[in-house]
Amino acid sequence: MAPGDVLDLTRAALVLLLTLVGPLLAASLITGVVIGLLQALTQIQEQTLTFVPKLVIMSVTLLLTLPLMGAALSDFTAEIGHRIIGA
Repeated sequence: MAPGDVLDLTRAALVLLLTLVGPLLAASLITGVVIGLLQALTQIQEQTLTFVPKLVIMSVTLLLTLPLMGAALSDFTAEIGHRIIGA
């Protein structure tokens, strides 16, 4: 495997990482902003009010995107295997 291949695989791995965690981070960000606005409007400062909805939304998002994540990781692993065997 050439040094250029290693850089290509590293770049592909970072893009894959951002693709996999993007939906989870977006769901957490949106949930946090909505809960923060509700807390600011109602002046309720309960710590569990922010934690529990984020946990539920993140779990649902993870369950919905898990097949796509598995397929993407499987494809990336197969690509690495083909590059190792082909070299």
